[in-house]
Amino acid sequence: MSEGPGPRRATVAAIADQGVAALTNIAVVVCAARQSTAADFASFAVVYTVFALLLGAATAYVGQALVLRRGAAAELHGHCRASALFTLGASAALGATTALVTVAIPGGIADGLTALGLVLPLVLTQDGLRYAFSVLGRPQLALVTDLSRLAVAVPVLALQPYGTEPGRMVLAWGLSSLPALLLGAGLLLLHTRGAAAIHPRTLLDRRHLGRRFVVEFGVGNAASQLAIVALGLLANPLAVGALRGATTLFGPLNVLFNAATGFGPPLLGRYPSPHHQARAAFTAGATLAGVAAGWALVLLVLPDAAGRALLGDTWDAAVSLLPATGTQYAVMALGTCGLLLLRVLTPRATLPVQLTFSLVSVACLLIGYAAGGILGAAWGLAAGSAMKAAASWLRAGFELRVTAQ
Repeated sequence: MSEGPGPRRATVAAIADQGVAALTNIAVVVCAARQSTAADFASFAVVYTVFALLLGAATAYVGQALVLRRGAAAELHGHCRASALFTLGASAALGATTALVTVAIPGGIADGLTALGLVLPLVLTQDGLRYAFSVLGRPQLALVTDLSRLAVAVPVLALQPYGTEPGRMVLAWGLSSLPALLLGAGLLLLHTRGAAAIHPRTLLDRRHLGRRFVVEFGVGNAASQLAIVALGLLANPLAVGALRGATTLFGPLNVLFNAATGFGPPLLGRYPSPHHQARAAFTAGATLAGVAAGWALVLLVLPDAAGRALLGDTWDAAVSLLPATGTQYAVMALGTCGLLLLRVLTPRATLPVQLTFSLVSVACLLIGYAAGGILGAAWGLAAGSAMKAAASWLRAGFELRVTAQ
């Protein structure tokens, strides 16, 4: 393996790449909202939520397991190539099935899902290359490919005519990842010369760590997103569009949450005692919660003209959800840092909390929608996040008392 950048430069490149990836997701949703009617964007939002689920599952199964690989350079290079090929093949099979199932079904959501099936191998494989570059110790290559993705996707979507139907919008978004995919594949081949021959089917082994990570993703993140998809398919797609529009405006905070999750454990590990770690985690959570509340206030005083410039017709539905979504992100900040502390104190304790309160969040979402429509659903998500945050800190407090005995 050729020598990569120093630790500090690598860390900066990794954080910058997270920011670019988040910015791309925000820009995609903003462009789609601006170029679509409220109804068409609602259909696009359902499809994009399905994509987010598949991306999370792929990241858990392939990416998170890949970055834990250890061994000689040639072996690691082989695993990087095998993971990329596995992602390409698995997503092609899944995408083809999705396209075949939905191609004959009428409606904007079905058209969007058909288009998603066609472009799924491109978007999932391009994103998966980021983890290969991390294993190679070259996060700057991931940054380069993601910058090229952003540079192509935004103009392509911005040039779509107003009123573009969901199927065409999804196709334009997916095909815009092709240049970044080709660039990333070329860089991977260049930097993995002499790789060991490892077959992609090794990722189907029963001992593959990705199986556990997918379960954790399912109980921790996927449940509420699946509930939102069900809301769009069975009840009101406009609700999904409004929720997606509101949460997109808080996208910059996701970068901070991801950075806290990714870089928090080693930083907390430097503190001399569990109680010092708890104090640091709570301070970080309170600070992030304050940032979320401040950002919510900024959005609330945003002129309607500026809001419509960002989200188009969807702004009118999304603006009423901002207090609820801001509250959700504030308590999510505390919950993220609570789980972070718990992962450092007792790693096994996080899964029960994730499982129980992800289901509670789904229940709150559905109860809220039944009681108060879209606004009720948003406040339901906030309530579920608040209960999850409280449970995280209560369990962390219990673990601290145990360690003190």
